[in-house]
Amino acid sequence: MARVCVTGGSGFIGSQVVRDLLQAGHEVRTTVRDPSRAPEGLVDLGPDIVSADLGDPESFRPAFSGCEYVIHTASPYVLNVEDPQRDLIDPAVNGTLAVLNAAVANPSVKRVVLTSSFAAVTEEPEGTFDERMWNERSSVDRNPYYFSKTAAERSAWGFARSQSQFNLVVINPSVVLGPSLVPSVNTSNSLLVGLLRGQYPGILDLDYAIVDVRDVAKAHRLAMESPTASGRYLCTAEVWSQRRLVDWIRGANLGLGKPPRMGLDNPLGRFITRSAARFQTPGSRDYLLTHLGRHPRVNTEKIRTELGMAFRPAGETLIDTFADLQRWGHL
Repeated sequence: MARVCVTGGSGFIGSQVVRDLLQAGHEVRTTVRDPSRAPEGLVDLGPDIVSADLGDPESFRPAFSGCEYVIHTASPYVLNVEDPQRDLIDPAVNGTLAVLNAAVANPSVKRVVLTSSFAAVTEEPEGTFDERMWNERSSVDRNPYYFSKTAAERSAWGFARSQSQFNLVVINPSVVLGPSLVPSVNTSNSLLVGLLRGQYPGILDLDYAIVDVRDVAKAHRLAMESPTASGRYLCTAEVWSQRRLVDWIRGANLGLGKPPRMGLDNPLGRFITRSAARFQTPGSRDYLLTHLGRHPRVNTEKIRTELGMAFRPAGETLIDTFADLQRWGHL
């Protein structure tokens, strides 16, 4: 048993990390902005819930007191914002540095596990990707969410190299789906809601590298527990096209909504989608223009061999996700 502090325990990933750690027998403290408003699903798990805010670096120091491990999951995840620098990049980078400074101020901390993203690996997902690759294209003006994840992770590695107290391990999940312990619908699960609510004009030529949130939580724990864990770990189960996803929804006979039927996953459809994308909000526009027609493959040999990670099939994740979206009233 170890004493662990998880930042962002009220989040989609953070709450599942807390649950996984508690089930494995660890002593867990987690940070939220306001403990009095912590989600019921998190409170019911029984962790020690304390207050900390990414905008207040000093608030994390008492939270990490006596902890051997810190798992940092708290970071904004939205594509469309009013001010990318203020709303995405500064909170991601400054929040990460605040957590690392608080960790180094507590001599008990010997490892920090950081939730990064596949967005820090690439914004143009064509070809095969592994842990050696970095997103070199994103900027404040182009896919700013992707840039925020890249900048935050690079800042974390720079900080880690400057000190010798703790080591840093990073998990890079892709599109995280699955059941939620908190009532809000996260950005990835909202993709499924959008497919059933008519938000897509047709079946687009998009691929999704899918991973279950429960597996992402497990990957964080394994990265914490394994003495030899090091570096980055890509965390993906399977890659599905939007067409395969829509066909799966129809075949599952869910009786929910109306998934798109018109095929836009062809040369003419890609031309129409690219043309229409220029009239979307900046985040959605950038995502479509950099992802449309690209087909990634994710090499997960490192996480499988070094951490012993095994992933749920995407179909199982989808079954549980749709049931959970219904439970929360999102469908």
